[in-house]
Amino acid sequence: MTTKPPSAPTTAAFHLQAVISFGLSLLAVAVALWNMPADPWIRAFLAVSVLWVTTSAFTLAKVVRDRQESTTVLSRVDQARLDKLLAEHDPFRVES
Repeated sequence: MTTKPPSAPTTAAFHLQAVISFGLSLLAVAVALWNMPADPWIRAFLAVSVLWVTTSAFTLAKVVRDRQESTTVLSRVDQARLDKLLAEHDPFRVES
């Protein structure tokens, strides 16, 4: 029995738009921090803060995606197959 993988929920154009939007937003923040009339340590602190928020957003997106994928029917079927294989496997059985 073969199972077909779930179809992609987004199009290539939407993916490209998201990537470009992300790049432009980081560029805009970088330009704003560079031109900000403040001491260098303040600008550096804000830059590190923006990087921290960005990496946290990526981590949150991955956690949400992983949780969503774990509830799909396909992953439950695959997990049941794996559980069955592991339950039937006897590492001490000698093949004759």
